[in-house]
Amino acid sequence: MSQSNANTPANPTNRRQFLGALGACLGVGALGSAGVGVRRSYANADMLAATCHHPTIETRLFASSNASEQTARNALALARIRCAGFDVKNPEIVSRQYLRFAGTDAQRAADLQNIATGAIAAPKVLLGVRGGYGAMRILPNVDWQTLGQLMRERGTILAGFSDVTAIQCALLAKGGMSSLAAPMLYSEFGKTQPDIVSSQEFVSVLTDKALTIDVPALAADSALDTLPRIMAKDSSQSITGTLWGGNLSVVSALAGSAYLPRIDGGIVFLEDVGEQSYRVERMLYDLYLAGAFKGQQAIVFGALSGTGEDSYDKRYDARAVIEQLRDLTGLPIYTGMPFGHVGKKRSFPLGALCRIQPDTAGGYQLSFSGYPTLDAEQIYPPALWQKG
Repeated sequence: MSQSNANTPANPTNRRQFLGALGACLGVGALGSAGVGVRRSYANADMLAATCHHPTIETRLFASSNASEQTARNALALARIRCAGFDVKNPEIVSRQYLRFAGTDAQRAADLQNIATGAIAAPKVLLGVRGGYGAMRILPNVDWQTLGQLMRERGTILAGFSDVTAIQCALLAKGGMSSLAAPMLYSEFGKTQPDIVSSQEFVSVLTDKALTIDVPALAADSALDTLPRIMAKDSSQSITGTLWGGNLSVVSALAGSAYLPRIDGGIVFLEDVGEQSYRVERMLYDLYLAGAFKGQQAIVFGALSGTGEDSYDKRYDARAVIEQLRDLTGLPIYTGMPFGHVGKKRSFPLGALCRIQPDTAGGYQLSFSGYPTLDAEQIYPPALWQKG
C-alpha cells in the first residue's frame, strides 16, 4: 500500500482567511461579525483547523447522479477540499435538485459537455459530488470523444465511483481517457469524520505516478474473506493489461451499449453493495452473455458488501457466485481488492495500465502506470480528514 504525502503546506492561510474563503466559496460573503447567522448555519465547517493550503489546483465539480440534500454537509465538504488546495470553480452546483437528481438531465450533462464544447476550459481535476442513480440518463448528451481528447491534452483527472461508473465507462469507451476510482465530495469529505485511510489514499493516487496496492492473503471488511485471494490454474502468473470497470450494477446495465469499454487483453474490476448473491450472479451473467469477458485476462473483485443470506439456501453466497464465474469464464479471479462501498478505500486508476503480481504468501500486488497526476506540494492532505 502506498503512503500519501503529508507535507506541511507552503502557503498556509490563517483561520479568518479560511472562513472568509469558505464564505466566498458558498456565495455568502465573508464570515466575519456580519455573518454570524451564516456561521451558525455552517458550524461544522467553522471547526476545521486554522492551517490551510492556498488553493491552486483548478477544480470543477460534476453532479451526475443524486442530489446532495444536506446543506451543512456540502459546506463542510467544500471547506475541506478548498483547505486541502483544490480551487473549486463551480461550488454552486451542490445545491441543484430536480426530483431525486442533482439537476435536470441538461444541467447534469452540461457539467461535462460545456468542457467538450470549449465553453469552459478543462480543469485539472473533475471531482464527482456523489453517486446514487442518474448518470446513465446523461450519457447520450455528452461528446465523450472530444471530452476525452481535451482531458488528455490538459492532463485532467476525473474522480468518483458508484453511479459515476457510468461516466467513467463512457469516457474510456468513447473518449479513450482514464479516470480514478476514488472518494467523492459529498459522500466522503462531507462526513463529520472522513475516513483517514480513504483520504490518504485519495491523495496517493492523485500524486503517485507509480501507485502500488498490496492485497494480503487475508483481508478484513469483505464478503469474500472465505475465498482465496487468487483463484487461477497458475496462481504464480503475472498479468499486465488495462484495468477497467467499476460498480457491477452500473457496468452490467451498460452491457450491449456503446458505453461499455471494449478493451483487448483487459482486466475487469467489479464491486457492489446491497445486492443479494443471486442478483450479483445475474448481473455477472448479463456481462458474460454480452461477451464482456471475452478477450479479458482476469477479473478483480473489490468489496461485495451487504449481500446478506439467500432465503432459499444459505450456502448460495458470494463464494458460490465467484466460483461459478471462475468455472464459467475460465479466467483468473483476484478477490479482496480494498475498494467499494466500504471504509478504508484504496483509490486507483481505471483505464490505466495495471500489472498484477502474486506474492509468496498468497496475496498479490497491483502496480499502475500511464495516468495523469498532480504535484504533491499543491495538496495539504490533513485538511481532508479534519473532524467537522
